[in-house]
Amino acid sequence: MNAPGWAEEALDLVLHRVGETWGQVGDRFPLYADPAGGRWTTTARGSWTGGFWAGLLWLRAARTGSDEHRARAAAVTARLAPWADADTATRGLILWYGTALATGDTEAGALRKRAAEAVLGAFDPELGLVPWGAALGGPRPRARTDGVPGLVPLLATAGPGGREAAAAHLHRHLDLCLPTRSGERPRPAWCRDEARGWTAEADPAPGWARGEAWLLLAVADALLLADAPPWRADRLTRAAELLLAEGEMLDGPLVPPADAAPADGPCDTSAAAITAVALLKLARVPGAPWSGASAARAEAVLRRLADAHLTRPGGSRPPGMLLDGCYDARAGTAVRHELVWGDFFLALGLTALLGRVDLSRV
Repeated sequence: MNAPGWAEEALDLVLHRVGETWGQVGDRFPLYADPAGGRWTTTARGSWTGGFWAGLLWLRAARTGSDEHRARAAAVTARLAPWADADTATRGLILWYGTALATGDTEAGALRKRAAEAVLGAFDPELGLVPWGAALGGPRPRARTDGVPGLVPLLATAGPGGREAAAAHLHRHLDLCLPTRSGERPRPAWCRDEARGWTAEADPAPGWARGEAWLLLAVADALLLADAPPWRADRLTRAAELLLAEGEMLDGPLVPPADAAPADGPCDTSAAAITAVALLKLARVPGAPWSGASAARAEAVLRRLADAHLTRPGGSRPPGMLLDGCYDARAGTAVRHELVWGDFFLALGLTALLGRVDLSRV
């Protein structure tokens, strides 16, 4: 790929914002920031988003080559260690994205290995997946699309058994979440009980843009790993084509509405950034019919985010904030804010567009 100047400028802004965020949050983890002044709401342990803060710090360290920046990234990654044994499928988000960019860091590699083994131990053969878990509240035997990304490549590092579990986990989610007829949107959340089996949950509902983006990202990861029978590459290809079509990811709005209903609700730049990374991954799948369209669309999405939603120097707000992210539209939580995972996927997408990261490894 060419290295467009706008992408270089946008990446510099986002990574500059990482430095400001570091000074603001101290030993806590950023979650979302107020769009007016850029003040972060933080968590003590990182919740399901802690890995994205670590990932941003690793991206900055790679960009600057600074030993100090590497040390800061390593310190934050080490603080994710308690999540390795937590009962949650979001360990994929936390411990894959928190460690995958930590090239050459022995302790991060050891944490990733420990996490992969722990998640493999949590795989439930009867359910055919790693349960959503109880660590973040709610019933344990659930399946959600945000419990798939990160978990697929994390499990795949745990040897042949891990690859089998990763493929089963993804395919069970595809069984549940993919539309059964044309015009339907994926159902992002399910709960299981012994009497009724799997039942779709009302919230989040079909049309949740970030849920669709998470599922596409997981499918893209699996297609890049699909060199062995457990992955069922033909079905993954069909799933990618269906998600691209039903989610309008190649021809719909570059920045989608956070939820399909109501039509006048907020958009979600974090869903757009996740989708851009998924599309860049799909563009790398050998022989895929969508490769050219995916690469072009990913660049268009990233350009729109950089041009229309990223704060610039000279204004009343700190530069480098990716605004208009929506945490939870239905609850009214952080509906037009900067989100730490939005920043991460924007930075990752820009870094990949500039040819500085191998998306088959993160």
